[in-house]
Amino acid sequence: MGDNKNVNLPPGFRFRPTDEELVVHFLQRKASLLPYHPDIIPDLDLYPHDPWDLDGKALVEGKKWYYFSRRSQNRVTANGYWQSCGGDEQIMSSNGNKKIGVKKYYVFHIGEAPEGIKTDWIMQEFRFCDGANSSRSRRRDNSKIDWVICRVFEQNYDNDDDEDGMELSCLDEVFMSLDDYDDISFPN
Repeated sequence: MGDNKNVNLPPGFRFRPTDEELVVHFLQRKASLLPYHPDIIPDLDLYPHDPWDLDGKALVEGKKWYYFSRRSQNRVTANGYWQSCGGDEQIMSSNGNKKIGVKKYYVFHIGEAPEGIKTDWIMQEFRFCDGANSSRSRRRDNSKIDWVICRVFEQNYDNDDDEDGMELSCLDEVFMSLDDYDDISFPN
């Protein structure tokens, strides 16, 4: 975990932004043409790239790739396509009183639509709420507000990626592997 060669962060620091942080600290600043620090998420036209080709092109942290892209209806690559799954998920501010963005899920399929073969590759596309887009479009040129942030990862059902970043120590793993907790003796 954290073997990222694209980011020069001090030892022990990881890039694990929340959905709110991605929208507020990165996407909003990118769309507003404001500087953001650290400037580590690259711009990438997603759609010509298959998900397994993102290494070296997008910011990688662990087994997740991050990048900015222009919002597009064309989600076709050389070997497949991204298909939407489910509706939009609202992203609320941390105090819960304001909608700040929308998250949309896509699954990568190999082959041509609609007969493609579903893979374990997932893309989360973060964008502004429609209300936020319309207010921004009155203030700015539309070309500046069609940015999205994408988080791509391969869903692994055998080895769940712990979302909160908590890692188990060797001792924790030993205790979890024990079938019968009665065999454990605790000091008095």
